Amino acid sequence: MRTPLSVVIGAGGTGGHIYPGLALAEALRRADPDAVISFIGTERGLETTLIPAAGYRLHTVDMIPFDPALGAKRFLLPAALLRSGAQARAVLRRQRAQVVVGMGGYPSAPAIVGARMAGLPSVIHESNAVPGRANQFAARLTEHLTVAFDGSRAHLSGGERALTVGMPIAASLAALDRPALRAEARRAFGIPEGARVVLFNGGSLGAARLTAAAVGLAARWKGRGDVHLLIKTGPPALAETRRKLAEAGVGAVAQGEARQQPAGAASGPVAQAVPYLDRMDLAYAVADLVVCRAGSATIAELATTGVPAVLVPYPHAPGDHQTHNARVLSDAGAAHLVPDAETTADRLAELIDPLLADPARLAVMGRAADPGNHARAADLLAETVIRLALRPTTTREFTS
Repeated sequence: MRTPLSVVIGAGGTGGHIYPGLALAEALRRADPDAVISFIGTERGLETTLIPAAGYRLHTVDMIPFDPALGAKRFLLPAALLRSGAQARAVLRRQRAQVVVGMGGYPSAPAIVGARMAGLPSVIHESNAVPGRANQFAARLTEHLTVAFDGSRAHLSGGERALTVGMPIAASLAALDRPALRAEARRAFGIPEGARVVLFNGGSLGAARLTAAAVGLAARWKGRGDVHLLIKTGPPALAETRRKLAEAGVGAVAQGEARQQPAGAASGPVAQAVPYLDRMDLAYAVADLVVCRAGSATIAELATTGVPAVLVPYPHAPGDHQTHNARVLSDAGAAHLVPDAETTADRLAELIDPLLADPARLAVMGRAADPGNHARAADLLAETVIRLALRPTTTREFTS
């Protein structure tokens, strides 16, 4: 009887590492429906909810961030890596793992350390244009490197041998037909007929700067019936955002509640605040323009789906990697890059108003992005993982 493929994926922290890991898991299941796939993360990040909700088992280890802001605690990092690596090694033993994948972010580093301790093959995927600290470290522990963007190679040890596979994205986005889904999306979000839609997406945890600018923009555009703002706030900021929208008199409603309003009932932009968007395919299908952070997953999704954007890089990202990510689209003419400090309602109104008034210009922006391999990235990475799992080696411990 064939031994089922067993893959352990290290991913955690934010959605930018978790969602690509889940996309890879989907691709592995497509290639081998009997595959046993589980994840390694920590108790600190979104993995504790997102991964179990997707139907995969999460194993947690004790690990601290690769963050200079920890002060003296950063000297604990080597000990934390050894401890969490040993914990990960024990997980690999229990799972009879054949190959380990690190998707980046500090929760994935123990998985690669554990694989090195166990003599198991491992592969890392670097999603950002400038690699994070965890993958810069992990690249020294494996000979198998994959990247989303060619520019990452120069920043990784051994980067010259890295394989560019693109950024794994959900199958629903890889195959998204925006025009075909638009009518359903407008119904789902209760968008009035004729209204242009601006989606504010601050990432998996929301972004206070973007949310504040969106609220100010809604107030500025009060009385206009031709614009609808869809604001993803993250759960912590939801109630406060809805309160501010209500105080501004711009029709704060929850997703689902909007469906009960007759079309055209709002006196201004229906600035709809939601804590999260579990159907990003609907969100991208309904959006005429996206205002968002510049995480690597978001950049890949925008390039693949052809949604024009205003990108506001998170200013404290390690190595300023979000600015480098954003330039992939802004340099191509597919997006406008606005520094975080300049992201105000007035600045956005000045930029967005002419764009919404010129659908042809938006269409040109949507076509300007190079979709690259992102739509196929999950399958390409899965092929690499399966090839490693099947490669004969004398160093594996857990296959018998």
